[in-house]
Amino acid sequence: MLVDVHAHLWKGSYEENKKTILRLAEKYHVNRFYISSLGSLYPDKEEIAELNGATCAFIKEHPELISGYCYVNPSLENSLETLRRGIEDQGMSGMKLWVATFCDDPRVYPLAEKCIQYGIPILIHSFYKAVHQLKYESLGENVARLAARYPEAKILMAHLGANCYTQLKPVRYLKNVSVDISGSLYRKGEVDYAVKMLGVRRGLFGSDAPEANFLVSCGQVEESCLSEREKALIYGGNAVRLFDRSVPAGSISEKERK
Repeated sequence: MLVDVHAHLWKGSYEENKKTILRLAEKYHVNRFYISSLGSLYPDKEEIAELNGATCAFIKEHPELISGYCYVNPSLENSLETLRRGIEDQGMSGMKLWVATFCDDPRVYPLAEKCIQYGIPILIHSFYKAVHQLKYESLGENVARLAARYPEAKILMAHLGANCYTQLKPVRYLKNVSVDISGSLYRKGEVDYAVKMLGVRRGLFGSDAPEANFLVSCGQVEESCLSEREKALIYGGNAVRLFDRSVPAGSISEKERK
């Protein structure tokens, strides 16, 4: 099983991006992509509606392959209604936070509470930069504060925080935080380090396609020291559990413990 929990459609390139994702699915036997559509850094209501509409359309075109995140800008007064519509009317499976606000901004709290009610994960862009850090770009410490406030929330911290050696430490003991390996600044051994820090059941495969090279993420898993069983969890098993709305945040079944 191969599940990519982090891929995108980009405004202005929807059809081109769709073709790329479909090609990747066929070439590498991807069972499911979880996508969000993105555009400007601080989108208004109209842009958010357009972006989520693009995601919804792709889901309807390929329901056997495509699932989606509802992208919200927490600074907009209609963000809760956007989330409700995305999950209840547009058939999406999670919520996406990018860089319009920090993920621990108080305006995120009602959204996190709604995600808990739905039983859906929150995908959070988390990316440490040595230079040119965006104004509201979340770091591991921001993710940790949100996760600690809402231990019932299923939180998916993207990109290993861009520097797993510094950004995973704040979330190490927060069992409701999983991480994806998409689009990171890759160094050899990052997957092994993440598993050592968090445990194998908190790591998920993602590519950041179509902007990132799909095989780079695959290579990170293949070149790791993990067993085949552990790789299978990264490639898909952990995603199945995370997106199962009946499974509480941070839980592992007795069957999985064996």
